[in-house]
Amino acid sequence: MTNSQASSSEPHDVSISFDLLSLEIRRWIWDQNWNELRDIQEHAIRSVLREPADIIISAATASGKTEAAFLPICSLIAGEKQSSFGVLYVSPLKALINDQFGRLEDLCARLDIPVTKWHGDVPANVKHKAIRNPRGILLTTPESLEAICIVHGPDIARVFRDLSFIVVDELHAFIGTERGKQLQSLLNRVDRATGRSPKRIGLSATIGDLSLAAAHLRSDAPDDVEIIQSLDSHQELRAQIRGYLEPAIIPDHKSDTAAEDDANENGEGESLQLANCERAIATHLFNTLRNENNLIFANSRANVEKYTALLCGMCEDARVPVNFFPHHGNLSRDIREDVEAMLKAGDQPVNVVCTSTLELGIDIGAMDSVAQIGAPPSVSSLRQRMGRSGRRGQAAVIRMYVSEAEITPATSILDCLRISLVQSIAVLSLLIEGWCEPPAGDAMHLSTMVQQVLSVIAQYGGAGAPFLYSLLCQSGPFKSVTKAQFATFLHGLADHELISQTSDGTIMLGGRGESLVNHYSFYAAFSTPEEYRVFHKGKLLGSLPVDSQVIPGSYLIFAGRRWRIEDVDAERKVIDLSPSKGGRVPIFTGNGPIVHDRVRVKMVEIYQGDWVPEFLDRPARQMLCEAREAYARFELATTPLIRSGADTYVFHWAGDRVGRTLALVLAFNGIKAMDAGPALLAPDSDKSQIARALAAEPVDNPLLLMEFVPGARIEKFDRYVDKDLLAEGYVSRMLDLPGACQAARRITEMLERPHTSAP
Repeated sequence: MTNSQASSSEPHDVSISFDLLSLEIRRWIWDQNWNELRDIQEHAIRSVLREPADIIISAATASGKTEAAFLPICSLIAGEKQSSFGVLYVSPLKALINDQFGRLEDLCARLDIPVTKWHGDVPANVKHKAIRNPRGILLTTPESLEAICIVHGPDIARVFRDLSFIVVDELHAFIGTERGKQLQSLLNRVDRATGRSPKRIGLSATIGDLSLAAAHLRSDAPDDVEIIQSLDSHQELRAQIRGYLEPAIIPDHKSDTAAEDDANENGEGESLQLANCERAIATHLFNTLRNENNLIFANSRANVEKYTALLCGMCEDARVPVNFFPHHGNLSRDIREDVEAMLKAGDQPVNVVCTSTLELGIDIGAMDSVAQIGAPPSVSSLRQRMGRSGRRGQAAVIRMYVSEAEITPATSILDCLRISLVQSIAVLSLLIEGWCEPPAGDAMHLSTMVQQVLSVIAQYGGAGAPFLYSLLCQSGPFKSVTKAQFATFLHGLADHELISQTSDGTIMLGGRGESLVNHYSFYAAFSTPEEYRVFHKGKLLGSLPVDSQVIPGSYLIFAGRRWRIEDVDAERKVIDLSPSKGGRVPIFTGNGPIVHDRVRVKMVEIYQGDWVPEFLDRPARQMLCEAREAYARFELATTPLIRSGADTYVFHWAGDRVGRTLALVLAFNGIKAMDAGPALLAPDSDKSQIARALAAEPVDNPLLLMEFVPGARIEKFDRYVDKDLLAEGYVSRMLDLPGACQAARRITEMLERPHTSAP
């Protein structure tokens, strides 16, 4: 693997790469009024045109990665007589495909290079035409590429016969996920069907370990992948963390439930339950951002709805235009696209309260600033979000809002430590230092292997076990699966009637396998929850999980507005709404972010240090002082076990995977423990019990811990996987036994030598 670093020190007024491009591409560049090529483009153009190796182009959001790949690609394929698609572009988002389609269509129009988008919203006649006469560039998602392989299996060799380039956008979003495994398998299947090995180009934001990205892009030859990183990112960063103190709750004579019932009965109450901090944060957002274009990341769909409703209400109370809008995955495509279009137009102030849906590279124009409510989920995520601000040569502006509880004699240890604030400081500090999380490690993802086995059988009309193992494991993405494990795996599928075997050894789809493959939901490697569709006057607003409390006559906040539920059709799974003055935030399902070990180590450095970051406002500085006082008072530098009533806190100060595994190790030794961020909470356990459990003989086989896992079937097709194999897959994805054993040893040593410093 070679690593090239593009630098702004290179003289852009003498561009070597520009002269390598075709005449029409150079004319297009002049028409865009570009004064120069960006550093990443200068390097990538030369590599794409001259080098046969695969390439990863890594740079921040809005740094010109798309053009860095497609300017040289289009120079090469323009004028070529092709009878198939010459370029396959794969994106994790339909919205990103739609965005790139518009950009590439403009570039390719003068080159006579057709550009075709193919996803679930594209009409069938467009897809049929593309299959009959495939040419130019195909833009698609992993799910749609899966559908092409299954539905048009016999045509794959013809459709991709002249394929020269595969471009994977937002590569970092695929690594370590079910979709990532699915995409790796699909690209390998296209290679096998065509007998070609097209050049692969990955476009990625900055990630902590690009060697893992190289292994994901070309798993059989990661050392041959050239990595091009942009160093032209010396952007000024203006950051502030604002602290908000939530007063201790004074019990009211009327319960919250009763008060909310009264509000809903009248339809006029504020049934949206708000903490003082939430209202204070919303007030600052309203006063500071209202007249600009900003993104407000709220960390969850429920928070998006809550803050959008609150901010819209403030606009109405102030009798000013409402310019706060929601954006998350449960809103309808029309609502999301309308918001994106308003942002991109830039002709009026638009503030969007959003989840990670606006982290990826959809072109929404330049944002004046980015706001983050609550601790950011990761350094890499904050880096992505930062990239949305400060474009056009301006400074990137990030405002982070953190609320903490007022400290009273009843305050818990964790609340005294101001975990959310210190984690926010740690994440922002690591970003400034230039560190970010490496991609997730390679898990087995046996659920995705179920899907790929059935898909390959459907594509070829049947397949032998040796062919399946060769395609999916030996040369494909499931390399950790042995022949013996694969045989056990196939027997498990047969037991569930997903596959059957003919007398000559050919594996066919069984009855249940046929039903699975023929259902539209099969193409996605990840599971999607069953949902209600939500309407107002026939207009689709979005969807809600079926386990939401939706009762006719009750009130709801959705799409940033307040509604009354008029009707619920359980059979059709449809909810009809009408405007109202009352409402409650719906409950959305989903897992929280995984905190990395390095973030927790940085938190310890902050607790033990005396540095007061300049980016903290006065309340946040006071909270940091309180956090350090609590850390010292509880002697956490030398005391990892803290008794609190009948419970004991086990401070491991490691990442979430280590904490999860350590809880299972304690369970293996008879102690129940629950995750509490940088610590475990062990109810009804004393310190001596926990100390003995941590000092016990280390668990050498992680499968022994599976007895204490309440549910290992977490991926879409896990229910069809052999129990023992499923356990191995869970361990590979969710646990870190070496890290947990190291944490146990560290805690034990601290207990034996009380004055040893914390990690």
